[in-house]
Amino acid sequence: MVVQAEEGLLTDTGTAPRGRVLIATAVPVERDAVARGLRAPHPAIDVVAVGVGPAAAAAGTATALTTAELTGRPYTLVVSAGIGGGFTAPPGALLIADAITAADLGAETPEGFVPVTELGFGTVTHRPPASLVRDLAAATRAAVGTVLTVSTVTGSADRAALLAQRHPGAVAEAMEGFGVAEAAAAHDVPVAEIRAVSNAVGPRDRDAWRIGDALAALTDAFGKSAPVLESWKNT
Repeated sequence: MVVQAEEGLLTDTGTAPRGRVLIATAVPVERDAVARGLRAPHPAIDVVAVGVGPAAAAAGTATALTTAELTGRPYTLVVSAGIGGGFTAPPGALLIADAITAADLGAETPEGFVPVTELGFGTVTHRPPASLVRDLAAATRAAVGTVLTVSTVTGSADRAALLAQRHPGAVAEAMEGFGVAEAAAAHDVPVAEIRAVSNAVGPRDRDAWRIGDALAALTDAFGKSAPVLESWKNT
C-alpha cells in the first residue's frame, strides 16, 4: 500500500526498516531536486516540503514525525535540506552543518543582541551527530560549519558583517534548519542540515544568484549521501 501525503510519498511495505530518514525542504522545487538525487526508490527515505521559515518548518516536520510514529513507522533521522546564502563559499558549493543556530532568537538591548539562552530559557543551537557530519562531508566533499537560521534573509553588507562577527564559524544562512531541528529534538530524533549555496550573504543582487546551480548541487549531494543516510546508526 502506498500512502500519498500532501508533499511526498510514504511507502508501507508491512514491515518497518531498521532506520527511516525524513528529509525536510522548504519548497517543492528543493524537494524535487533532492528526489532527483535519490534516483531509485528508497523505501527508507521520504522527502517532504514543510514550508518556508522556522515556524512552518517546525510545524511541518513535527506533523510528519507524529504521523510516522502513529502509523508505527517512526523516523530515526531528520535532515533539513535546501539552498541558502553562503558567507564565503561560492554559488554551487555544498555545506554541512556541525551546528544549527537560530541567529536572531533573543532580545535587542542597549548593550547589543542577547540570545534567548542568556535570558535564561530556551536553546539557540542544535548539534548534529559528529559521526554523521563527518560521513556526509566525506561523501559530498562539502565544507563544514555553522548554518544560521534567520527569520529575515540578510540584505545588507552591515547585517552580513554583524552575523559573521556574532557567529565566527558560520558558513551559511537559511530559514528552516532550526525549526526542523526543534521538531526533531521534541521527538528525540537526531538532525542534520545540508545546504547548497545559491548566493552570497549580503546585499541582494538577484543577477548574481545561481539558484539553478545550487539545485543541481543539491541533487548531486543526495546522490552521494543517500548510502550514508540509509546506513548511519546513532550509536
